Amino acid sequence: MTDQMEPVDDATRVRRKIDNTLARFSAAHDELEREEERKRQRRERLTAGPVKLIEQTRTRLQRVVTSPSEEPEPEEPAKPELTRLQEKKQRHQDRTARIARITAAALACLVFLATGGLWGTKTWFNSKFNEIAALDENSADIKNAAGQNGDENFLIAGSDTRAGAEAEEGVGTAEAVGGARSDSLMIAHVPADRKRAVVVGFPRDLEVTRPECQRWDSKTGQYTGETVPAKPRAKLNEAFAIGGPACTTKLVQQLTGMKINHFVGIDFHGFKGMIDVVGGVPIHVDKPIIDEELGTVIPTAGDIVVSGDQALNYVRVRKVKGDPTSDYGRIKRQQQVIGALLKKTMSREVLLDTGKLSGLVTAFAGATFGDNIGVDQLLTLAQSMQGLDPNKVKFLTIPTVGESNSRGNEEMLEKPAKALFEALIENVPLPDEKAPAPPPTPNAQAQPGK
Repeated sequence: MTDQMEPVDDATRVRRKIDNTLARFSAAHDELEREEERKRQRRERLTAGPVKLIEQTRTRLQRVVTSPSEEPEPEEPAKPELTRLQEKKQRHQDRTARIARITAAALACLVFLATGGLWGTKTWFNSKFNEIAALDENSADIKNAAGQNGDENFLIAGSDTRAGAEAEEGVGTAEAVGGARSDSLMIAHVPADRKRAVVVGFPRDLEVTRPECQRWDSKTGQYTGETVPAKPRAKLNEAFAIGGPACTTKLVQQLTGMKINHFVGIDFHGFKGMIDVVGGVPIHVDKPIIDEELGTVIPTAGDIVVSGDQALNYVRVRKVKGDPTSDYGRIKRQQQVIGALLKKTMSREVLLDTGKLSGLVTAFAGATFGDNIGVDQLLTLAQSMQGLDPNKVKFLTIPTVGESNSRGNEEMLEKPAKALFEALIENVPLPDEKAPAPPPTPNAQAQPGK
């Protein structure tokens, strides 16, 4: 240190400047240590789940960055005094160790902020989902409930509500076409072993016995408390129109015996937003799609990428020229577009594009409602299907007689439908699939020399 009373010359000024710089560095170092201590105390006060993960990550980072020389070591005999060169080297090592500690603290702070940000983002996304009670996983209608543990069964209802529809869509307004019906209904089944996925579609005009349900107000998304008695020979989509998600789930569990543990309701207007976010989806059409009401939907045959507006009309049309099946053709088109959207969503193009992925989740959250469909559930499903061969995703339609009865309804073929759903519940080959050949028995193996 310099003597402040000594004559001030150029050399003295330089020494004083060095002294002042060292003093500032020392003060900054002390302040960093105090700030780190305050951060450590704040972290210790946090006990939430994500913070535990952050603390573990911070500890791992410190373990990696901190030099082994900083570990406590057994006391050693007093060392002889160091030379000036050795002292300088020691100071350099101490300074390097301090830099390592500060670096570790900075990295831990960044991890804390990043993880906290992701946690906040997930919470924000979950808050956007419109939760509506729909599930009854303890229903007596579920068959072999214990055997279905681990299965993921998504009941997906496409609502035909006109709320939010634009004039150019040509589908009418909420005032002209009130209420909401399940214009499409399907079960997406992924068994516990995640070795396949099966999507089963239901015709909207399937004739069913609608169970007793609470009335649901589609405008408010609330159940009114009024009990609506059961009705025989009703159309399938009446369950949603009258009793909403809960009544639809109840009816489907009665028809199938499957344990529905996720309900996803999506309106058509929001459906197109998800497709636009991912840049459209690829489909194949054998011939142009021309509808008696909406006109030309797909002008040319072949492989094309459809935008949200095109896809919306493609899954809605019911009076396609050259297609006498009406509902069956539409179910096939809906499954085709949903399958294409799922495949596009799981592609690297979307998963590795933060903007597209964030936009997709935001669009999905804004366009859907239901029960047990938060970010965690969607990520779990996506992770479980990552290694699934796309060829093992099968799309089916519930077996029916194939033509409308005198009431304009489709009648289900009881035995084939029962066999289909039993195969899904028991996770065995579907009725149209061959069971794998059993391994050869020792007696059946060829003997040596024969």
